Amino acid sequence: MKLATTKTVAIAGSVLMAGGLLAGCGTSSNTTAGGGNSTGASGSSSPVNFSKASGTIIWAAPPITHTGLRADMIAAFEKKYPNIKVTLQNQASNTDTNKASLTTTIGGGSATPDVYMGDVIWPAQFAHAQLAMSLSSKLPSSFWNRFSKGLVQGATYKGNVYAAPFFADSGFLWYRKDLLKKAHLPVPTSWAQVASEAATLQKDGYVKYGYVWQGASYEGLTCDFMEYLTDAGGQVLNSKGQANIDTPQALKALTFMRGLITSGVTPSAVTTFQEPDSENVFLQGQAAFQRNWSYVWADSQNPQNSKIVGKVGVTVLPTFGGGPGYSTIGGWDLYVNPHTKNLPADLAFINWMTGTQAQTILATKYSEIPTNASVANNPKVKAVSPVFNIVSQTHYVARPSYTPNYAAVSKAIYTNVNAALAGSVTPAQALKQAQAQITSALSNGGL
Repeated sequence: MKLATTKTVAIAGSVLMAGGLLAGCGTSSNTTAGGGNSTGASGSSSPVNFSKASGTIIWAAPPITHTGLRADMIAAFEKKYPNIKVTLQNQASNTDTNKASLTTTIGGGSATPDVYMGDVIWPAQFAHAQLAMSLSSKLPSSFWNRFSKGLVQGATYKGNVYAAPFFADSGFLWYRKDLLKKAHLPVPTSWAQVASEAATLQKDGYVKYGYVWQGASYEGLTCDFMEYLTDAGGQVLNSKGQANIDTPQALKALTFMRGLITSGVTPSAVTTFQEPDSENVFLQGQAAFQRNWSYVWADSQNPQNSKIVGKVGVTVLPTFGGGPGYSTIGGWDLYVNPHTKNLPADLAFINWMTGTQAQTILATKYSEIPTNASVANNPKVKAVSPVFNIVSQTHYVARPSYTPNYAAVSKAIYTNVNAALAGSVTPAQALKQAQAQITSALSNGGL
């Protein structure tokens, strides 16, 4: 099962998505301007007068976290832009079903929906299939500077930006703060510390497992691997779009991941773990550390599901050298139908939905990670939860989804990485096989 179609986790009061609407993985270290010209989002240097837009647009969106979020956002937008009416088109919560529906409708030439919410890994696939409009020339270059670093790059295909980041998700390192205190251990800032402290807590009988994560053969493993790979200085594709995974950097990353299992710090069963599995082990008090998404915070504080209420800490993912690390981008973007009949209103809607007012509503009322850097760095937003207090410290890294054949590329990654984790092949063999399979996938789909 793909990460984007796993279960939805309800949070008391404010809800975050564990899967049904969690489009993958990720977050930002640098809260300053993110996309801009470096991604090809050149645009116009002149500001757009959105106040002159009018008419009716249809926004296609699946249920987003709390059931009232979509209606609240529409109401607030229409109050700001009384000349624009937004009609909600309810989409399936299953990401694959949602994607198929949009592909059929827009691919058939329909002018509606005008704007739709889509997975962060769709830009290349939808651009290649002419299902999304390039926004680079439709919006001024200054527009893209509002986003946290790395997000616009993830929405870019062949130098053009095809989506506006709406809300993000990110992987974090969750830990038992009570156990670290008892054992007089600091919060780890390097992967070596995670492994060492996990082993210590196991050896001293504080906990059964040291560190759990997502190691099953599915999209979630691609997300986890990308974090180690980027930290090691590696990449899946080079600047020419060619497979580049069989490298010393990738070998360092995969060898470390396999070593977590062979050392006993991570249980061998992790090769079957998806997000709910690793979360459940952690919430039942059986693991000292866990890599998982932002929704863990609310789940960990719910006594109906968690045996460790009040005992959980969270920090950014570490690095091999120490310090804030990389997290694969997750979340959802806003796309424009290339057949739309009301582009000015579409752009006004996207501008507002990614602006400070809407992003503050998303963060403070619905606990979604904002894509707008100024909102993410707002002290009032940071105070919403421990997650929001640290989200601006981590570095977003995009999956290699800037190819229309990303599904095959990702499968080559997670199947071979999983085989190495299980010990069926060596890390070196796994990377050679992944290299060959990605090369084949790109020759069939190209960039």
